Amino acid sequence: MVPSSTRAVSAGRAAIAWADAQMPVLASIRSRFAREQPLRGLRVAACLHVTAETAGVVRALAQGGAQVALCAANPLATRDEVAAALRRDHAVAVRGARGDDAGAYGDHIDAVAASRPHLVLDDGAELIGALHLARETGGVLGATEETTTGLVRLRALEAQGGLACPVVAVNEARAERSFNDRYGTGQSTVDGILRATNLLLAGQTVVVLGYGWTGRGIAQRARGLGASVVVCEVDPVPALEARMEGYEVMPALEAAARGDVFITVTGGRGALRGEHLERMKDGAVLANAGHFDVEIDLPALRDLAAGPPREVRPLVEQYEIACDPPRRLNLLARGRVVNLAAAEGHPAAVMDVSFALQALVAEHLARTGGDLEPAIHAVPSAIDHEVARLKLASLDVRIDTLDDDQRAYLRTFR
Repeated sequence: MVPSSTRAVSAGRAAIAWADAQMPVLASIRSRFAREQPLRGLRVAACLHVTAETAGVVRALAQGGAQVALCAANPLATRDEVAAALRRDHAVAVRGARGDDAGAYGDHIDAVAASRPHLVLDDGAELIGALHLARETGGVLGATEETTTGLVRLRALEAQGGLACPVVAVNEARAERSFNDRYGTGQSTVDGILRATNLLLAGQTVVVLGYGWTGRGIAQRARGLGASVVVCEVDPVPALEARMEGYEVMPALEAAARGDVFITVTGGRGALRGEHLERMKDGAVLANAGHFDVEIDLPALRDLAAGPPREVRPLVEQYEIACDPPRRLNLLARGRVVNLAAAEGHPAAVMDVSFALQALVAEHLARTGGDLEPAIHAVPSAIDHEVARLKLASLDVRIDTLDDDQRAYLRTFR
């Protein structure tokens, strides 16, 4: 019999190869890194979802000369076979396993933080937070942050005067937001909900709480499958955009009685609370596409329930609400990010852009040598444009260029 570890490594290699075939931009960067060694001698710590797509950027960093330590940004997203292949084939120190409890999850983050990194790649600001708590940011040249949720936390730290290292907001790059958030999360969130429930969305009312780039993508995909979409917002500008796009816009308390499927994607806490849960229909489905499991008030859900939930399908917990007649609410993936917990996250073609940005920003931070001030920094426009250009080239798409006269006109006051 083939040992399970050998089977796991083999499965991980196959998954990585499949993802690689759909990530040509990152492959080109990885090839250049292997030649030029821009990260030679640097220690890189990463807290990312341990998936086949993540293996692409981790290998780019390692082949660029870095010593890489990786921990999971979400235990339910970890693919153990990919972790096994990274350990065996690429000498990456991977900590974490699928289904780790909160204690183990925190221990893995602390262990990676203890590697005294020069560069940090984060997805949710947990690793950056651990380094700050341990007061171990002195040697950090810079960090990247991949999520809106993480940037909210880091901007709060910056406003308090506590941010001790430069952080580049990869999540806010133009190529990232228009491509990753809208098309990646939009598709993969709906994919996760359908895998978990096998629902027919056509004819259902889907309530999307939050209309940022990610909310836009989810709403677009749900409508494309025939659902009626309701948007809930606290910001009047995206709320107006949603209305102009043809969606119903209303307060969450009003939408609570209307919806069949609820998807939170706000980046904040308590988007769905007890007062919303009390109004929901029998059989309503609750899914979270935000980074942390705080957008649905889980303690309130447990308090309303007559008893512990039943697992009616894998990753579907059904809570019976204590009322007459009783109602059932179905929570997906324990309130964790549904596109990774119940599906496979973004398609590799989307992560090609995200991780190309991460790799090039890591190179940029290495070259600045710690000259950037401790603050939140935008992705340099040259990197943003280069990634978009490489992605278009991989799709065999050509675009126009300005001639000298056109460029001069744009630089001249007339």
